[in-house]
Amino acid sequence: MIKTRKIFLIAMATLLTITSCQEDVLETENLSAYAEDSVFSDPDLLERVVFSAYNSTEGWALNKTIWWSRRYNIEAGSFEAKFNFRDLDRLRLRGNGWTAQNEGDFRNKWRDNFRFVNEINQFLDAVDDSPAMAEDPSRVNELKGEMKFLRANIYTKLIKMYGGVPIFSTAFGLDSEFDVTRNTYQECVEFIVRELDEAATLLPDSRPANEFGRATRAAALAVKSRTLLYAASKLHNSDTAPNGPLYDYNVSSKWQDAANAAKAVIDFYNKELIATPDAQAYRNLFLSANEDIIFARPYGGDLYDFGLDVNSLIDQTQSPPGYGGWAISSPSHNFALEFNMADGSTTDGATYDSTDPNSNREMRYYAVMNFQGAMFRGRAIDYALSPDNPSFHGLDSPEGGSVGSPGNSLHSSKTGYNIRKFHNESLGSLTETTPGRPYILYRLAEMFLNYAEAQYHLGNEDVAKTYLNKVSSRALQPQITASGSDLLEAIKRERRIELAFEGHNFWDERRWMNTANLGFDIRGLKWKKDSSGNLLAPEEYTVVTRPWYDKQYYLPIPNTEVLKAPSLQQNTGY
Repeated sequence: MIKTRKIFLIAMATLLTITSCQEDVLETENLSAYAEDSVFSDPDLLERVVFSAYNSTEGWALNKTIWWSRRYNIEAGSFEAKFNFRDLDRLRLRGNGWTAQNEGDFRNKWRDNFRFVNEINQFLDAVDDSPAMAEDPSRVNELKGEMKFLRANIYTKLIKMYGGVPIFSTAFGLDSEFDVTRNTYQECVEFIVRELDEAATLLPDSRPANEFGRATRAAALAVKSRTLLYAASKLHNSDTAPNGPLYDYNVSSKWQDAANAAKAVIDFYNKELIATPDAQAYRNLFLSANEDIIFARPYGGDLYDFGLDVNSLIDQTQSPPGYGGWAISSPSHNFALEFNMADGSTTDGATYDSTDPNSNREMRYYAVMNFQGAMFRGRAIDYALSPDNPSFHGLDSPEGGSVGSPGNSLHSSKTGYNIRKFHNESLGSLTETTPGRPYILYRLAEMFLNYAEAQYHLGNEDVAKTYLNKVSSRALQPQITASGSDLLEAIKRERRIELAFEGHNFWDERRWMNTANLGFDIRGLKWKKDSSGNLLAPEEYTVVTRPWYDKQYYLPIPNTEVLKAPSLQQNTGY
């Protein structure tokens, strides 16, 4: 049964300063100037409360409440990349790993997500009997659908981070019972699915262009698909550790349910992916609204959370230092080797030349990665040092300042790579913004890959390959014909590459329990030039070693919260 007792977090007022998620209503307004009766009497004011709740979704920032982590995302803790500046361990994945007293830049996630849950619950507790509902039931029921969608999306994030968490379907207040227990993981999944099924009946099938970024029926179905795929995965089997009610999903039809949920989205759209004949066409998919996007947060002239803080945008935070960028996340050479060659062969084969690693790679390599010699913003990226003739040091190298680099040399890439995906290279400067540029949360290619993975586990390899190839072929790769365990590895590789830097890999490697990509030597390339400025073959080296601790399948419940609610069971290993 869902617990209606109230969590121990600080109660929030319903009437908050609201920032809209829409480009045409970005102005803020302090609703505390209005009485609560006024808010629930006015559909327009209720809509502004909904806009506030959209700030519960992810954006470019890993953690909006911490300065550093407003400038990078979870890729820096995944197989994909590492935190670059001074090799700092911002995510506490090295040393002794996370503790209940210190989760690194994940801190406040428990607190902030449950604050949004309470804000949404305050809305849902009052909206059905409100004058606004009586005045305009169609519009207000749609707002209700958005709030149910957002609450379910929050819970989907919470169970990825913590396993089973307390479920709250009503708001808490000062007289609430604060000592609560955690629901089981399976109860949480079932709650999320019920909420999304109801939200889907209330949300519209589509939105006009000026409402890009607001939830639709397809968005609710997409969250359901991801939730059920994760629940079906190895991490949640009862025969893997950690196990028990806080982590297990014991549903015999789990892979069929995951397949059905993905297919519901696919059937809703009933279309193929947008064609991408070259790397620029592929990059363009991430720069503006398009039909492949199911749900995204749009940025504009004002950021929805941070006003004019353009330093939180990808152009400033991830460009190499020779362009004035901060290059905060460095993709690993390990990850770069996941990209195939243009002919579909792997980098383990004869067609890959380690002395010339950036030639003849698959199209997405050139769309997603910045590397030595890549043409970016009008010049070739140059990470190389020239020990015998310092005048040839690269602008993006650790000594770039000596040859005129405008950036801080401490931001030079430690791995020999930077992120190219998401950049708008047509902007005149790194501090300009792109109206409506999306941070994509759910898109159609993911649904094809979700469906392929579920069908593989159901034993339907031909169906799995059909949908896997819809994604791979769009990227100009040859047809995948693998079977058995090789097919599963092909599905995993395709997720890594197609969904690169979109916040998936950190969780995918965990749910697959693929410890080789969780704890490993993070490799990089060092580039040098001879005394005449000629580029030499790169040297591969270990940048840092990231250990793995099984406890880090989940975050710890913050110790401060356990002290407030002793009945909360701490996660295994903390």
